[in-house]
Amino acid sequence: MENNYPKYVTREVMYALAEKLNLPEPDEFSQDWQYEVANTSRIDEFLFFYENGQLECDEKFVLMIVVISSFNDLLSEKEMEFTIWEQIRRNLVRDSEIHMNTILYWSRLEEEVEDSWEITPYMREVLNLVNLQ
Repeated sequence: MENNYPKYVTREVMYALAEKLNLPEPDEFSQDWQYEVANTSRIDEFLFFYENGQLECDEKFVLMIVVISSFNDLLSEKEMEFTIWEQIRRNLVRDSEIHMNTILYWSRLEEEVEDSWEITPYMREVLNLVNLQ
């Protein structure tokens, strides 16, 4: 079965989410906007909007990357919030078809866990859960 869900962040979605969430708009050279706007203090807000906003599939795809990047930054600061992770995990598993490329990217299967991002072990957990379904 072919995955027809978004695989790339588009400029249109960046501008739409920037407006909806009062984020900085991407400039003409923005390539990693979804990582640049990550913000550990706004994870709850991002998750609330993910769950309650009227979002298109491609908007959910990009917003979840922002959430994951924000959570990875939080883990890098050595501040773990299990309730936040449980909420992220629940959304990733529920919408796994939308986020499979993102889950695989952050799982870094070709790398040892200790050579990866802080969030990699958590994303591998999600990958295992999704593969069990």
